[in-house]
Amino acid sequence: MRLRTVHTVPVLAASAALLLAAQPGQAAEPHQAAPARCAAKALTIRAKAVPGETTVVRFSVTNGGSRACVVDRVPTITFGDLDGAALPTPEGGRGTYRLAAGKTAYGAVRTIGDPADPEARRSTSLGVAASASQWGGSFSAAKLGTGRYIRVWEPVTTWWQPTRAKADKAIRLG
Repeated sequence: MRLRTVHTVPVLAASAALLLAAQPGQAAEPHQAAPARCAAKALTIRAKAVPGETTVVRFSVTNGGSRACVVDRVPTITFGDLDGAALPTPEGGRGTYRLAAGKTAYGAVRTIGDPADPEARRSTSLGVAASASQWGGSFSAAKLGTGRYIRVWEPVTTWWQPTRAKADKAIRLG
């Protein structure tokens, strides 16, 4: 009996607050459900190195579905068979990013700060996923335009952005 009382009191308090907040003659706003996770098959992912900047790769995700959906706030960027993923800049970024039907979100990854760094690793491919639970797309170094391989050391990635310019700014590109 005690569990029921514990759960009932907050529900009653929340209901009373909603009734008091509604103006006379107006109904309280109905609760709108958040969009569902984007299905992998509804997403198109593209990636290409920035011309003249082979250490920066721009990427995008387009929602080809008929409804808005959500992806992870920070894309998952991986490098071939190397361990780990690019870290978000700025830090954090937990949560989701709403992607309207037919719309595109943009991001960028800086694979290495100094290409001459002796600690640099080499990868033949880069993976981009809109959500950590999805495979996403895999792009060879040649297809990206980075040469025979991608130099990697302490990579950082942007959060999803509404425009390419905002993604470039977030990664501090030109």
